[in-house]
Amino acid sequence: MRLNEEQRKKAEENMGLVGKVIKDRVHGLGRPGMMSFEDLFQTGCVGLCKAAVTDRGGGCFSTYAYRLIWNEISGALARQGRMSRRELAGLENREGPVKDSAAWEQAYARELRDALSSARERAGGAVSFGIRALELSAQGYGSREVGLIMGARPGTVRMWMTRARRYLKDQPGILRTAGK
Repeated sequence: MRLNEEQRKKAEENMGLVGKVIKDRVHGLGRPGMMSFEDLFQTGCVGLCKAAVTDRGGGCFSTYAYRLIWNEISGALARQGRMSRRELAGLENREGPVKDSAAWEQAYARELRDALSSARERAGGAVSFGIRALELSAQGYGSREVGLIMGARPGTVRMWMTRARRYLKDQPGILRTAGK
C-alpha cells in the first residue's frame, strides 16, 4: 500500500493509537498461542495505514483509525484462533502419543463442553439458544454464520448470546471450569 506524504504524516502522528487499541481491546497477551505484542502492533499499523489512505476528513481521524486498527487486529486474532483449532484437530486425529499440553487442553476443552452442555440443558428458551450460539462462535463462526446454522437473524443470535453470557456468569460450575 502506497501512502502519499500527507497520509504518511497522519499515520506517523497517530502511531500511539495502535498501542492504545492493543491495551484497551486485547486481553491475555503473553498466553501460549497468543500473538506477541510486536505482531499485534505490526498488524495494527496496517489498519492505521488503511485508515490514513481511506480517511475523507469528515470527522475525527483517531476515532475512525481506532476502529480500522481494531478490525485489522481482531481479524488477525480470529485467523490465528482458527489456525490453532485446526492444528489441535490435527493432533487429535494423529496416530501416536499427544504431547502433555495438548492432552491437557483436550481434557480441559472436554470438561468445558460438558459444563456448557449441562448449563444449556438447565437453561431454557433464548438462553439455551445463546449457549449453543456461543459454542459455535468459539469454533470460529460469526453471528451471521451462526444465524444461518440456527435459522435466525444475526441480531437475534447476538441477543441470545448476550442473555447466555449473563446467565453463565451466575453459574459457579462454569466459572470454576473456565478458570475465572
